[in-house]
Amino acid sequence: MVAPVTPLSGFLPAQIRRLVIKIGSALLVDPDGQVRENWLRTLVADVAERRAAGQQVIIVSSGAIALGARRLKLPKGGRGSLEDAQAAAATGQITLSQCWASLLHENGITAAQMLVTLDDLENRRRYLNASATLERLMQLNVVPVVNENDSVATAEIRFGDNDRLAARIGQAARADAVVLLSDVDGLYSANPHADANAMLIETIERIDARIAGMADSGSASGMGSGGMTSKIEAARIATSAGAHLAIISGKVEAPLSHWAKDGRGSIFLAAPAKRARKGWLAGRLTVRGRIVVDAGAEKALGKGNSLLPAGVAKVEGIFARGDVVDILTEDGRVIARGLIEYDSDEAARIAGKRSEDIAALLGHLPRSVLVHRDHLAMV
Repeated sequence: MVAPVTPLSGFLPAQIRRLVIKIGSALLVDPDGQVRENWLRTLVADVAERRAAGQQVIIVSSGAIALGARRLKLPKGGRGSLEDAQAAAATGQITLSQCWASLLHENGITAAQMLVTLDDLENRRRYLNASATLERLMQLNVVPVVNENDSVATAEIRFGDNDRLAARIGQAARADAVVLLSDVDGLYSANPHADANAMLIETIERIDARIAGMADSGSASGMGSGGMTSKIEAARIATSAGAHLAIISGKVEAPLSHWAKDGRGSIFLAAPAKRARKGWLAGRLTVRGRIVVDAGAEKALGKGNSLLPAGVAKVEGIFARGDVVDILTEDGRVIARGLIEYDSDEAARIAGKRSEDIAALLGHLPRSVLVHRDHLAMV
């Protein structure tokens, strides 16, 4: 659903108390592998201006692999192999953190570095630790500079792009909004590089199939790892956590000031915030299994009920009690995510069965629901 332009354009301090800003590799690093320091100074000046006006800022910064690859003279921008990417990240992260710390210090701002992996935000205990660290840094008037810890991350345990990382950091920090600085100035009805008639979608109230279909997964620069698909996935995470998300151009100097003046970009409006645990569940990027439910169960879940075995049509995957699973309709739509109460083999045995029949099948009846409503989040 597309609505008229929102007054939230610019995400000014009077509207937004806590803001996450994501900067991609193509904006921060030039094609020769050097930091675009003049442009970065204008962005840091924007940050300083907003902080002086009372806004708290968290930065999610790409660029470590691109910087490290140049220093190590690695081919393919350091992305030729996992080992090259890890080595480039380890080398480039020093340069990246020094650059941010120096420029922020010039503006009287103390910087802090946080390196995280996917598992740090998918594991509930570690997620809470990260959240507590971010909160304390905000209290100390520090600007955290966050990046994925690519020097140890593997294909199985990495975000893969900093768009979704920024959304998850926004969720952990209880931010009011997330801004993705991009090489395009928003979501278009078609790829604007290929279609002259493509139209900018200024305000998105709900991410439906039509909005998702406008995404282009390509990364124009060749440096980054995300495209519009990753940005829409980030918007799902941020908005479900009660934060607005904007996609704006970072190709101009002082991009935040520029946006505050012209308001050009795409804003995904926040949904009502879920309780903290349910927001964490809804924002998770990894699940262990899938539970396919019938129409009756879908309706019951929509009313806030628990998932009963009787409404389950199919169980997919191998998982243990307490793992996170997706709940899908029979036509493949993911409608919820939750913590499963049974191992996968037991869940498959009791699928479609009434509660009174489960004890006879399993020889015991430890739990009457498959996913309890307190551990379930609609998505």
